[in-house]
Amino acid sequence: MGNTLGLAPIGPLPRRSPRREEPLPNPGSFDELHRLCKDVFPAQMEGVKLIVNKVLSSHFQVAHTVHMSALGLPGYHLHAAYAGDCQLSPTEVFPTVVGDMDSSGSLNAQVLLLLAERLRTKAVFQTQQAKFLTWQFDGEYRGDDYTATLTLGNPDLIGESVIMVAHFLQSLTHRLVLGGELVYHRRPGEEGAILTLAGKYSAVHWEATLNVGSGGAHASYYHRANEQVQVGVEFEANTRLQDTTFSFGYHLTLPQANMVFRGLVDSNWCVGAVLEKKMPPLPVTLALGAFLNHWRNRFHCGFSITVG
Repeated sequence: MGNTLGLAPIGPLPRRSPRREEPLPNPGSFDELHRLCKDVFPAQMEGVKLIVNKVLSSHFQVAHTVHMSALGLPGYHLHAAYAGDCQLSPTEVFPTVVGDMDSSGSLNAQVLLLLAERLRTKAVFQTQQAKFLTWQFDGEYRGDDYTATLTLGNPDLIGESVIMVAHFLQSLTHRLVLGGELVYHRRPGEEGAILTLAGKYSAVHWEATLNVGSGGAHASYYHRANEQVQVGVEFEANTRLQDTTFSFGYHLTLPQANMVFRGLVDSNWCVGAVLEKKMPPLPVTLALGAFLNHWRNRFHCGFSITVG
């Protein structure tokens, strides 16, 4: 009968272009899995400390630190840092050379180099006066969605001793990262290895991380309530020492007052807090901290001034 209604025939529907999936991000370094949670907790303070920072050029800066404490002799530290021209991120500049020497002549030094676009190396040296204590060499390769790291600590071919640490992290989704750590140590008459599995899940405002191995477990939870309040919960269990610790920390920022407050409470009956206050327009930062261990009946406090 034909097309009685006079309608044109319907052609084939246009095909939708396939949706492009965003590539998975790089998971970062294994040592930074718990960084967000640890940054919430206050750093231990004891005695009086004066820090003077001086930027000599766009590549070179130095810092002088004087520390006086009732627990030991007064100390002085000279810190120097050199940063090159290759900047991959706000916190990564290559090459970088960092050194710290105290009044007794002991030295801590680090050298970071970028050998290729994805390959970076680090060398760490530590001496006590004229004696070497630690020398460590790291190699890290960062792929599109994974990171592999190999570390050699105190290698001694003559004494047949070495500590080797291998890390691997893989991004399975945009929020889930899985990986592991293998620690191998060898010295005359002793040899062993410890395997640890790790996982991290990141959401918009929170992050949960877990490390589990034969040596124990380490779990942390970080939550950012708003622009001013951050909290962190940390759990650590050591099977060798038969010790378990639970800690709660919080970070409060008061931008109008130029103040930052950090506090902690843990299962060992320890409480502590650190208050930092900037003094604009002067380049001065004041910090006051106090820590009390109720179980051992120990109390210590500290005060620091940072210039520059």
